[in-house]
Amino acid sequence: MRHPGRTVWSAIAAVAYKEAAVLRHDRPFLAVVLMQPVMMLLLFGFALSTIPRNVPWAVLDRSRTAASRRLTEEISVSGHFLRPLPVGSYDEGRALLQHGAALALLVIPEGFARDRAHGHAETEVLLDGSDPLSAARVGAYLTQIAARFATDATHERRRPEARLRRAGPIDLRQRFWFNATLADRKFFLSAFAAMLLTNLCLSATSLALVGERENGTYEQMLSLPTTPVELVLGKLLPYVGICYVELLIALIPAGLLFGVWPQGSWFTLLLVTLPFVLASLAAGTLISSVATTSAQSVFLSVFFIMPSFVLSGVMMPYQLMPDGIRQLGGLLPLRWYQIALRRIVERGAGLADVALPFLVLSAMFAVLLALVAWRTKPRLG
Repeated sequence: MRHPGRTVWSAIAAVAYKEAAVLRHDRPFLAVVLMQPVMMLLLFGFALSTIPRNVPWAVLDRSRTAASRRLTEEISVSGHFLRPLPVGSYDEGRALLQHGAALALLVIPEGFARDRAHGHAETEVLLDGSDPLSAARVGAYLTQIAARFATDATHERRRPEARLRRAGPIDLRQRFWFNATLADRKFFLSAFAAMLLTNLCLSATSLALVGERENGTYEQMLSLPTTPVELVLGKLLPYVGICYVELLIALIPAGLLFGVWPQGSWFTLLLVTLPFVLASLAAGTLISSVATTSAQSVFLSVFFIMPSFVLSGVMMPYQLMPDGIRQLGGLLPLRWYQIALRRIVERGAGLADVALPFLVLSAMFAVLLALVAWRTKPRLG
């Protein structure tokens, strides 16, 4: 029986204090909390990039002229490609693509120099499409370099009309907002905190209840004068504090080292983080209430984390996913948080711009909390 003077909040605070005392002595867990952001920040800031580098490629030069050699040289010195592997036939080039020795085969036709002089030269590029994103990037850079390729300057001065013909009837000029240079670093770091918090929340709380049973302290927890909801909230509160520390560890070094600061309201960012953290922690606790062993709990949490990264839009645009799969990702808290986070960090969004993600995350937390209470109540009664 609960003491008459006790309130709901005092019961939650008592459970939270007990849970915080346990976490304070869990040095391996605290070390991981501090080291994981540093490791991932270095990866996203320095290592990961979709810009092609050191791409192996081959060239089938049937023109064998100064113009074709110059085109090949400009591709080589662009900084994206290695020195080309010369081949003598299509079959030889396809063999290099087949064995992964080259990602692209540039075919320069015999009449390349003549056609170039008349302003309508064409080349062919064969790409290894086993990795569609890489193939698209490599093809785009080859096309860009070829489009910039010009004939001898004196020849251009003598024949300006050829330059006009090559320009074509439409002059399409592109402008990119929010990420004008299309920097991969900004794309990854804008959702960096979302990935860290998802991993932390699910990994930490997926062992919350099953760990109590395996450590033999489950009976002590049963004797507490608390309801299932109070017990769950009390166990989640210390992790909420840790998550906010993790959020600052993700945001501040990203700003100091790479200049990726939130362009929008910090208050909005901190506010929309709360329902996401609570929903993710509740999801981990629900996993813990379903699992019967720690190994089973870890497996279920990883089973939830991997689809979250893939379907949420953190690593690849969810707008490009097919119907059904795209809607399925909308059931994950990470989908809505990464939308809010990228709007705040990259677009300077305010509270009104992230109201929908905030409400959806709050509703998700309410539903998950109700499910945890339903799963926990029979075990506590």
